[in-house]
Amino acid sequence: MAKFLKAGKVAVVVRGRYAGKKVVIVKPHDEGSKSHPFGHALVAGIERYPLKVTKKLGAKKVAKRTKIKPFIKVVNYNHLLPTRYTLDVESFKSVVSTETFEQPSQREEAKKVIKKAFEERHQAGKNQWFFSKLRF
Repeated sequence: MAKFLKAGKVAVVVRGRYAGKKVVIVKPHDEGSKSHPFGHALVAGIERYPLKVTKKLGAKKVAKRTKIKPFIKVVNYNHLLPTRYTLDVESFKSVVSTETFEQPSQREEAKKVIKKAFEERHQAGKNQWFFSKLRF
């Protein structure tokens, strides 16, 4: 079977706390690991999406509305719905690893790096579908 859940593939989480949220696969683990003995992926996603911005909004309001709240998680392949979209993960790929999940301080640092990368990409107007809330 062809491997299509590669790093950079955008997916939608279908189960759990982050159900309906868009994520990007950072590291796939097809065979599983000792702690997670099933096919899973390390993902980075958006917990709180940026809001709509119009011309009449002031600079302070625009800055507040374009904030993104990210999350990182280990997700079972069965709980991911892959999409046709991809996203470049090179800017934060080195920060997210299996060791990141061991200590809360490392997790917070990784989230800060991911938040910065996501907000830069959103400001540039790239990958608009990824930064819009999933309507269903």
